[in-house]
Amino acid sequence: MMAKWYEKDKCGKYIVRRLPVVEWLPRYKPTWLFQDALAGITVGLTAVPQGIAYGTVAGLTPEYGLYSAFMASFIYIIFGSCENITIGPTAIMATMVEPLVEKYNADMAILIAFLKGCIIALLGIFHLGFLLDFISLPVITGFTSAAAINIASSQFKSLLGISGKSESLLDALIAICKNFDEFRYEDTLLGIGTIIVLVIFKNVPGRRTGTILQKIGWFLGLSRNAFVVIMGTIIAYVFYINDQKPFTLIGTMGQGLPPIAPPPFTTTVGNQTYDFLEMTAAMGTTLFTIPVISTIEHIAIAKAFAKGKSLDATQEMIALGTCNIFGSFVSSMPVTGSFTRTAVNHASGVKTPLGGIFTGGLVLLALGLLTSTFRFIPKATLAGLIVCAMYYMLDFPTYRLLWRARKIDFCVMMVTLIPCVFLGLEYGILIGIVINLAALLYFSARPSIQTKIEQIEGETVIVVVPEEAIAFPAAERLRANIMKLSGDSECNVILDCRNLKRLDVTVAKNVKLLGKDLSVRGQTIVCSNCCENVNATLKIVAPELLHVKEGRR
Repeated sequence: MMAKWYEKDKCGKYIVRRLPVVEWLPRYKPTWLFQDALAGITVGLTAVPQGIAYGTVAGLTPEYGLYSAFMASFIYIIFGSCENITIGPTAIMATMVEPLVEKYNADMAILIAFLKGCIIALLGIFHLGFLLDFISLPVITGFTSAAAINIASSQFKSLLGISGKSESLLDALIAICKNFDEFRYEDTLLGIGTIIVLVIFKNVPGRRTGTILQKIGWFLGLSRNAFVVIMGTIIAYVFYINDQKPFTLIGTMGQGLPPIAPPPFTTTVGNQTYDFLEMTAAMGTTLFTIPVISTIEHIAIAKAFAKGKSLDATQEMIALGTCNIFGSFVSSMPVTGSFTRTAVNHASGVKTPLGGIFTGGLVLLALGLLTSTFRFIPKATLAGLIVCAMYYMLDFPTYRLLWRARKIDFCVMMVTLIPCVFLGLEYGILIGIVINLAALLYFSARPSIQTKIEQIEGETVIVVVPEEAIAFPAAERLRANIMKLSGDSECNVILDCRNLKRLDVTVAKNVKLLGKDLSVRGQTIVCSNCCENVNATLKIVAPELLHVKEGRR
């Protein structure tokens, strides 16, 4: 009955498109519940340690990472259209918000989550997601690689037991050299051991359906993050009860569940109070770069795990925006789709977004019962977990692909990566986008044009065949090139438009002027093989160029 209702009614179809839960919930099978529960709990085992880790990366106390991990899981069930996606804190979002938290306080992270959600939801509602298409793969690859390098380098000091934070790779290396006397071998051994265990567990062979050993291997691979954090905590606690503290611990964190309250529209830092406008002004370019990067990251993950199904990018943007808006009411920092947790969700055999209930429930359980235990988590363990995760964010196959396929794209990636590492992520991606658009405009103004001299009906003519679309930046260059060619050969010219799907007025006007210039020299130019769109434009701007029959050649 539900299916018939929304198939016949336009309003019903719109509701289903914007509230996907209305479509899949009525056909939910009881047998799916076990699969969704298994996937949700498995994802939760990853979400809890990652939430704690990314909370610290953002410069917040660890509980903020957990605050960010549960609300989005619940909201995405209603608005999400891809069953595999899990939304929560990510390393990139954490590192982008960290400068604001460091300079001001946690209120900035919560408010930017709310504003980011509003921006992304509005972009989705007004179907403006196509603007993100202007950010190319090389720029995205360079940005994510630089983010991984910066995030990993920010953990080097914790990995070595050295106190303090590092803002960049260069800052981390300088700080380590200056403070090497603070090196603690216990933290270093624990951090390196964490990385080794994570790598081993990631490569343990296993299957979700198979022998007992294969199932154990599969489960260890999926729950490796939780395993290393639990083991590190147990080791630290054993030393603690024996009056020994060989490791640097994350320390106390907030107790219990977060308060439900509107995002902070004013905040006080020291003795100064900032109102809403002052807070948004303080965010600077981050207010715009965070929504863009978050949406790109989320849509890329959704496409990767769509499993051949068509993806409603508009709905995913609305879902992502809504998750951030609701999350800000429980003190969440900015969230987006997580590749690691989405991969775990997919590998666990999730059937519907309902698995998010179990993920969010497990995070809430951890917040309610285990916060006193979390203070025993060693910083070196979290540092090892983050460094290992960032290594797997480095996309070496894509680097090789860009280098082998098109060197200019590889250069664009490097021009994005290097400024992101040394100048900051926001400046780096802006530089990458500008360089990429400049390259796009350059090639648009320099289209590939094939020229040849042929005998047609006993007449020697120059045939000019543009090999791609010609837009207004190329109009003057096209005119100048044809004038030069025709001047050298003194032949008439045929502009073969077989590859052109459209022609703007600037190009048509320049071709008309070209015809007049050639006529002064006793030559002519005609257009052939024009499609309907090109023909319609030329009929209005330069009808004299179409006086020959189409197909003359």
